Amino acid sequence: MEERYSRQIVIPEIGIEGQMRLRRARVLVVGCGGLGSPVLLYLAAAGVGTLGVADSDKVSLSNLNRQILYETEDLDRSKALAAVRRLRALNPDVRAIPYEERVLVDNGPALVRQFDLVVDASDNLETKDLLNSLCVEAQIPLVWGAVQRFEGQMGTVLPGYACRRCVFPVLPKPGTYPTPAELGVMGATAGVIGSLQALEALKVLLGKGTPLTNRLLLWEGLTQSFDTVEIPRNPTCPVCGIRPAAE
Repeated sequence: MEERYSRQIVIPEIGIEGQMRLRRARVLVVGCGGLGSPVLLYLAAAGVGTLGVADSDKVSLSNLNRQILYETEDLDRSKALAAVRRLRALNPDVRAIPYEERVLVDNGPALVRQFDLVVDASDNLETKDLLNSLCVEAQIPLVWGAVQRFEGQMGTVLPGYACRRCVFPVLPKPGTYPTPAELGVMGATAGVIGSLQALEALKVLLGKGTPLTNRLLLWEGLTQSFDTVEIPRNPTCPVCGIRPAAE
């Protein structure tokens, strides 16, 4: 173990104790696409012990400009199964579990509660809103991200802090907003935000650094600019707000 992870074990904030902490960790990654690819690769390479890999789609040719988990020979294969095969080849120490299903209201609660942390790498607002609600309810950390064209954003939700609904209080109705296929995305854009999500997840698992709570990180690739917006917790938020005690 020490040779594989030697470059991170030598970091004072990690060491052997931190590496063992990562080995015991269980992380669910929802979405194995442009964001999920770097997230899964970096978490597996870092030695996170158990990775849940959830995606109901199959690999298509249009995925390959940004979804670096896959190769041309993976076309028409299950993304979850192809991703797990790649992760196991990268690091046999990691237990990668495929979930060839979309996370929905009926299966989401039981799935999320099996893990210590959830990374939202999905590409639709309905799944993002659901994962936010599930993680708040279960008091499980959530690291979410989103990209389009040359820009991206991300945030972290921990118990007691602002949730994603505090950041985006108004939810557009399904079918009323552009899809990723319509907007387009540069592959390296997903790589930047996905890598930041992986780092954020590792920080939370290790209990090191300052997590991206009560803040929204914005990145613009054409100008290579980062901005951070402070987002306080909304006490009347329908997801994480403080509810009055029952009389």
